[in-house]
Formats: sequence, C-alpha cells, structure tokens
Amino acid sequence: MDRRRFLSSFAALPAATALAGLSRPALAQPAPAAGLLPLKFSLDFRVTSQTSPFFLALARGYYREEGLDVTIDTGAGSVASITRVASGAYDMSLGDISSLIEFHAQNPGKAAVQAVYQYYNRAPFVIIGRKDRGITADFASLRGKRVAAAAVESTRRLWPMVANRLKAGPDFFEWVTTDFAVRDNVMIRGDVDAATYFHDSAVSLFSRMPLEQLSVLEYAKAGLDLYGNAILASRKLIADKPQALAGFLRATNRALRETVADVEPALAAIKAREPILNLEVERERWNITRGYVAAADTRADGLGAVRGELVSRQIADVAAVFGLEKPPAAAELYELSLLPPKAERMVAGA
Repeated sequence: MDRRRFLSSFAALPAATALAGLSRPALAQPAPAAGLLPLKFSLDFRVTSQTSPFFLALARGYYREEGLDVTIDTGAGSVASITRVASGAYDMSLGDISSLIEFHAQNPGKAAVQAVYQYYNRAPFVIIGRKDRGITADFASLRGKRVAAAAVESTRRLWPMVANRLKAGPDFFEWVTTDFAVRDNVMIRGDVDAATYFHDSAVSLFSRMPLEQLSVLEYAKAGLDLYGNAILASRKLIADKPQALAGFLRATNRALRETVADVEPALAAIKAREPILNLEVERERWNITRGYVAAADTRADGLGAVRGELVSRQIADVAAVFGLEKPPAAAELYELSLLPPKAERMVAGA
C-alpha cells in the first residue's frame, strides 16, 4: 500500500451506548439486480483473508437478503479509501481511523465521511526484527539498529507515539527508506536489522524466513491502544438511506462472526474471487488478523464497538504527532447508532 498513513466514563461501554448518541439524526460495474439497492464498497487494498468476511457475506447472499446489491472493489490504501467515499465514487469503504482523524482535521466541520463499524479493534502495527541482529521482543533492542519502512507508511509515521512512551530520542535507531515491494528482500538479505509491517501482512516474510528467526514487536504492547481500519460511510448514505446501511452492517457482522468461528468458508469465498490466492498463506494471515479484529475489548463490547476514552486518546495522539490544529471530536468521527444489537455482535473465544 503506497499510502497506508497513520495519519472510564466511556471505557467498557459498548459502542451502541457509548457513542451512538454522539452524532447523527473505478471499475465498471454490472447493472444492479432488479429490486435491490446498489451499494459500492471499496477495500483498503487487495483481496486477502483480512477482508474475507465481506466476500463470505456476498457469497452466501447475506447482502441480498437485506435488499442490497453490493459490489466490492480492491483499494489503493487508507487515504484513497477515505477520498473515494468523500468524492461520492463509493458509498462505503474500509479505511484507517487515524487517517480519518487527519482527514477531518483538514476538513473541519465538513468532512463527508464517518466510521460506522470498527473492523480492526486494534491496529496491527509492528516492527519485525532479526534475532541474529540482537533484536528481541523488547523495543530497547532496536537501539542503534537499521529499520526499513516506506516513506509515508503509517507504522513509520506512528513511531513517535511509541518513542514518547519509551522515552526514546529521535536517533534511537536509523530509518532506511524502502519501497513496500522490496521490504521482504532487504530483510532476508540482511541489508537492515528490522522493518515495519502490518502484522497480518507480514506472512509474506514469514513464508520466506522462519518465524523462529524473527522477533515481532507489537506497538500495542508499548501501550498504544489504537483502533485500526473501520467501515466508513458517506454522510449522505447515513442520512438518506440509514436502513440500507444498517442492513449492510447486519450482513457484514453476521459474516464476520462466522469467520471468527470458522475461517474455511470465507477462504473459499476469496478463492472464488481470486483463484491465484494461496489458501495456506491466507489461513495463516487470518489467524493473525483474528487477534486484532476480535481483540480483548470485544469480550465486553462486541464486534464493531469502540470505547470513547480510547478514541479521545487516539485523536489527541494523532493530533500531537501530525501537528493538527483542529482535531475532530469523537462525535465527528463515528456514527454507531446503526450497529446491530450488542447480542448479535458478541463472539465466542474473543
């Protein structure tokens, strides 16, 4: 992804209670099915098991049962996911919350996009290091090392938040600017000691370099409780067709719960869409994704929910790192009154 930017009063409350009242009241497409409302949805990137629940909902007819004719297109990164909806080209997309914070700050009071379902309960930001270079699960082991990352990639841009918590200076390690396409190669060759990744996107590296030779340093374990990609919708869709949006969320939530319980049908659905996919790799990828989608908070809050205290903290952190003069309030970012009931969003074994 070329621009995956990172651009308790509320704690423990499910989203439907905590934030529902905060705000509110490409490719050529086939003709919409008769009697169904067409909706266009953009992924943040390509088709993988990370987003397989959407394809399961499509394959099993869950969207059609809600009266919807949903088309799903691949994406070009978190920023593009937001602008695709803001421009009216798409009704909904999957995009990063921190990028949405930045977008709202750049369009104060008039941003045309809101988050309606929190897909990644935690952002999967990690640095992966080579053990033979002395890198362990302790962030202190990165001191003086060479770390590869794309220039505007979100895990790199987020590092100052981790550094602040670790009280690490700006020269803690050396950044090596590397294109996404060659990041695995520079790691394998040993040109660098470590590299930034979205954890579930690192299976490409794991398939070429044994995991026992690597250390995975999760930003979450440095004390950053950050929300990742969410389902985004246009304000126009929210205002004009709330029942259609609610139906989309019901169908997606249904498929997500099923995928958390058993990924195999969802893998079959993405294999039908992209026959070249390696299902062994995608199964491994989903095992990582699952931990970020059905994170610890979902035991109490259910899928799709957020905690207001964490949202406010994330807004403040993003504003500080990126120098945002007019950061948005949580009410501007989220519209969660259309979530399915909490009982329908609970998952076993989260």
